[in-house]
Amino acid sequence: MNLRKVLIFAIAALAAVLLAFALVKGVRLFTGTTSAPGGAVVATAGAAIGGPLTLTDSGGKRVTDADFRGRYVLIYFGYTFCPDVCPTELQAMGRALDLLGPAGEKIVPVFISVDPARDTPETLGKYVCAFHPRMIGLSGSDDDIARAAKAFRVYYRLGRPSAPGAKDYLVDHTSFIYLMGPDGKLAVLLRGGAGAEAIAQGIRSVLP
Repeated sequence: MNLRKVLIFAIAALAAVLLAFALVKGVRLFTGTTSAPGGAVVATAGAAIGGPLTLTDSGGKRVTDADFRGRYVLIYFGYTFCPDVCPTELQAMGRALDLLGPAGEKIVPVFISVDPARDTPETLGKYVCAFHPRMIGLSGSDDDIARAAKAFRVYYRLGRPSAPGAKDYLVDHTSFIYLMGPDGKLAVLLRGGAGAEAIAQGIRSVLP
């Protein structure tokens, strides 16, 4: 490879790095503890994640993002029929709040379903209380969920049931935990599998 080709390759590589940096401006790596190999990603308010949403809680009440203003909100998107990932992440969220002690009272844990057809308000209410007594379950119409998922950059796709009309399908979805600040903007983005220790540490890093 001659010098010109090397220079062109180097410039192209640098441009790709700069573009990636621009897309994730304000994001830095936050290392979790050794018991939380997934680590976490901490983002500043410049990250374009979150936004207006209107959903329904387990009591049938309509809830908007404005209802959480002035409070830290820890959010996870998933579904109650999830066989492993969702319960693992929700358990870690609940454990993290316990690890925070009194500071954990400042955090509102929220589970948003991406499977409204099966996750009725009653189903959600019974499900979330198993992970933390203060956890709030939210669902809504297909359009409600689609708008919330778009605001949080969440991917999800319903799988095929074993037979027409059966409700035994799985749902593919991204697995991130979001800590939204009192201003409604993203404070911390945690990778799936970060673990309770890393979640607690990430929350501590932004609490006043």
